[in-house]
Amino acid sequence: MTKSRNNVTFTLFTLFALFSFFSFSSFLLTFLSHCGACSDVDQKTLLPFVLAESLPISALLSAMATWAYPPLPAEQLTREADSALARELEWLLQSLQGSLGSLKEGLQECAALLAPQEPGSTLVLSSLRSEHVKGFVTRVGTRVIKGDIQLRLSSLPPPRGAPSTRLTLSQSPDAPGMVLPQLVSVRNLVNQSLDIVDVSTFTGDPLNAGFIFSQLHLLHETISEARQMLKGDGDVRGNWWDNSAADNIFDSPPPPYLSFHLSIADSALVLLVRTLESNTMAQAPSAFATDISLTGFSLRDRIFGTRNRAHDEAGDVFMWKGEEVHVREKVRVESQDPSLMAAMAKLTALEHEVMRWVAALRVLMGDEDTESEA
Repeated sequence: MTKSRNNVTFTLFTLFALFSFFSFSSFLLTFLSHCGACSDVDQKTLLPFVLAESLPISALLSAMATWAYPPLPAEQLTREADSALARELEWLLQSLQGSLGSLKEGLQECAALLAPQEPGSTLVLSSLRSEHVKGFVTRVGTRVIKGDIQLRLSSLPPPRGAPSTRLTLSQSPDAPGMVLPQLVSVRNLVNQSLDIVDVSTFTGDPLNAGFIFSQLHLLHETISEARQMLKGDGDVRGNWWDNSAADNIFDSPPPPYLSFHLSIADSALVLLVRTLESNTMAQAPSAFATDISLTGFSLRDRIFGTRNRAHDEAGDVFMWKGEEVHVREKVRVESQDPSLMAAMAKLTALEHEVMRWVAALRVLMGDEDTESEA
């Protein structure tokens, strides 16, 4: 009898639990439907999911808390979103005024690193594992004011009684001096960047998003160009056959057919020395030439094979001082300049910072493809 009562009690308890669960589920669906949150969801589809997953009440209540009640009209939601975006854009424009002040300080530090300040930077220019080039130069600002280079090249016989060919920059006040065009361009671009910052801060409307965006876009391009000048990629270093050092910058004229070219690459001072030969002289065969061949193949090439290229410009013809020449020997040495390395690091950081501001303005102005004309 007792066992029968227990079974009846258990059955009633089970039915009561199921009834309570179904009642709660029905109440939940009714509530969600009333709020409009289930307008896109079929109630017959949602109910089996609730029953099958047996979601806890806390999870359901947490999900319900993320829905707005009563639901806002779409137009009001759009207005609120536009208003929030406008406030965020205004906050960004105001904060950029302080950021531009910090940016100006960084640009002024770059200008100081490029300024002509004594005693300048004395850099050693010596070839590794050889005696081809030994010497030093002193750079002050954009000019090289001192230099003493010793050359020992197989294609450059030294003067009689001297172990090497010596090139010394003239200290005469009448000497033209050696100017590094890349550093002149970097200094001008840094000054232009400072002018752009002043215009953005004091001249135009600081809360005009289009104006500030165009100024930042121009500022990014100017700083990027200055960094590329210090990087020395592409043609910014100039062609050596057009920009070799003039003969009158040395104490004594250098040997003929010698190219002395200084440039900047990766924040380092790079010296390229080339010994040249007139192309007409090179093509004139001598009576005792060992490489004369009517077939186009010399005896040496047929026996030992063709020679390896002595350097990357071997066989090329250049127009140098109005004459066609080819490069017999080429030596490259470089020396890292601490001041230029510091300027390069600062310009890289400033470029990334301005690029980040431009990207933020693009997003807040509502068009990620906005150009500088905006």
